[in-house]
Amino acid sequence: MILVLKKGITQEQKNHIRSILRKEGCIVREMLEAGRSVIGAIGKPGRDPDFFRQLPGVVKVIPISTSFKLVSREMHSEDTLVQVGDVVIGAERIVVIAGPCAVESRDQALRIAREVKRCGAVLFRGGAFKPRTSPYVFQGLGQEGLKILSDVRREVGLGVVTEITSPTQADMMMKYVDVVQVGARNMQNFELLKCVGRMGKPVILKRGLSATIEEWLMSAEYILSEGNDSVVLCERGIRTFEPYTRNTLDLTAIPVMKKLTHLPVIIDPSHATGIRDKVAPMARAAIAAGADGLMIEVHHDPDKALSDGLQSLYPKQFERLMRDIYVIAPVIGKQLDFSYLDKATAVERLSEATGVGGRRAAFLGEAGTFSHKACTQYFGSNVTAAPVSSFKAIFQAVKEGEVDFGIVPLENSLTGSIHENYDLLLEYDLRIIGEITLRIMHHLIAHPGAKIENIRRVFSHPQVFQQCRQFLEGHDRWELVSVKDTAGAVRQIKEGGDPANAAIASKEAADIYGMEVIEEGIETNPRNYTRFVVIGTRRLENGPRRKSSLIYSAGNRPGALYETLKIFAENGINLVKLESRPIHGKPWEYMFYVDLEADVESDSFKPMLDALRKHTDYLKILGSY
Repeated sequence: MILVLKKGITQEQKNHIRSILRKEGCIVREMLEAGRSVIGAIGKPGRDPDFFRQLPGVVKVIPISTSFKLVSREMHSEDTLVQVGDVVIGAERIVVIAGPCAVESRDQALRIAREVKRCGAVLFRGGAFKPRTSPYVFQGLGQEGLKILSDVRREVGLGVVTEITSPTQADMMMKYVDVVQVGARNMQNFELLKCVGRMGKPVILKRGLSATIEEWLMSAEYILSEGNDSVVLCERGIRTFEPYTRNTLDLTAIPVMKKLTHLPVIIDPSHATGIRDKVAPMARAAIAAGADGLMIEVHHDPDKALSDGLQSLYPKQFERLMRDIYVIAPVIGKQLDFSYLDKATAVERLSEATGVGGRRAAFLGEAGTFSHKACTQYFGSNVTAAPVSSFKAIFQAVKEGEVDFGIVPLENSLTGSIHENYDLLLEYDLRIIGEITLRIMHHLIAHPGAKIENIRRVFSHPQVFQQCRQFLEGHDRWELVSVKDTAGAVRQIKEGGDPANAAIASKEAADIYGMEVIEEGIETNPRNYTRFVVIGTRRLENGPRRKSSLIYSAGNRPGALYETLKIFAENGINLVKLESRPIHGKPWEYMFYVDLEADVESDSFKPMLDALRKHTDYLKILGSY
């Protein structure tokens, strides 16, 4: 059962409640749920729930109906985030774990690790102990394989994942690896589950070959009951009558598990299909279905692999798959970040260089806006998101050093450029150090129980009204009230208390303020994307920079702009955006904003940059990223 506690409850009252529950033989967990303090009690107390309702400091008692308690979303409504070094599984960035089925040699493991990291994998998988159907095939390198995995972590910078097959391996696992995996054959090895629960390391728990979803969750319950909440569930296919694949990948498990449990869910399409050309389609489908990540087998020479070569992707195939996932992820509100680990390292180095920890990034509005989402998806948990009241205030805060970074939108696929921010890029001596594109889904949000026919006023940002024009034209009697940001609109209707008021904002904003979505996806075109850029005073990433942004003026003479564009064309440089803005104080004269697919600050681009300077009156490099 769950005991919801009163605001202002004293520590003495909490201790009294916990003491009673423990005497009743319950496992006790204290948590924060939607800003409320709650105590979860697992067990069969001898006392009636009414007894606990009467205890000082208790607001209400909620029974948990499922047989699995600790893993249940009834117990913990918010998603659990599993931290592995700088990587967070279960958040808004897709996590891809990749590597060979088995560690075969040091050279093999390091070679594949470098390949998968280059393509965007953030954790490395490789088996040191291999439980195999036949006793006569390769069983893994054992402790030597664990030492090689440790070398991968040290030399390549990827956290490592491997399977534990016996409690006797626990001490070695604690020494050498970052994540322990419980394989499908051991899903109901309850002594092993208790062991990994006591180890405290993050655990990937694979679904058994013939396990039901409830049996799978009950196995996770064993791990959590030992005090380890860092559990990731991995669907890897179940055994059915179908012979055309190794197993049958149960993609329906993803939405089912997302409803039943707060634990992250990842998919292993390699073991699910057992066939190389089936892996990528199932991986793409898994991300579209809402998986938090993937576990993919990759081998540089799969025909000679000692284990599961038929299902291992070549590095080039893995690279193509990662590019596909990069495109798919924003459709479901997530990101595949190719610079995931580089950012974390760069932010850490920035903290070391300045001697100040806790980096901050400014965004427009308040928690729940799309700018806030862009900030959290770009930086993850490495940077604290700081709300700011205006775009100019973001630039000023970065300039003055009050924050380290700023997140600002530059253009929307439906309504075009945000001209104010282009002008601010010219005004302030700051750099673009990164970008992120979000799919923008707008929802009509109102008080719980409100009906759309009773709505009279709608609050949101003016650009949102433009993006939802077609839907709003169907309700032309509504009064449209402009506010500074979308999340602020939801907060305003909540505080106002008028059921005739509604807001247009994200689902996250509705959740934050306890409001209800009464109409989903009301943007005029589902291809509604906003491109955000990250601004700062210095470069953030040391990795490859594939894009650059410039501002220049070419003079008011025939062919002036053509001469600049000719430089890019002759050198095979692709322009992805060309935007003109009037120069303040000089009527009919313009600055040109250019985005191009090249690193203009690289040595190879210097001759082109010199040529560009000769044909421009003014040139400013906004940044390469």
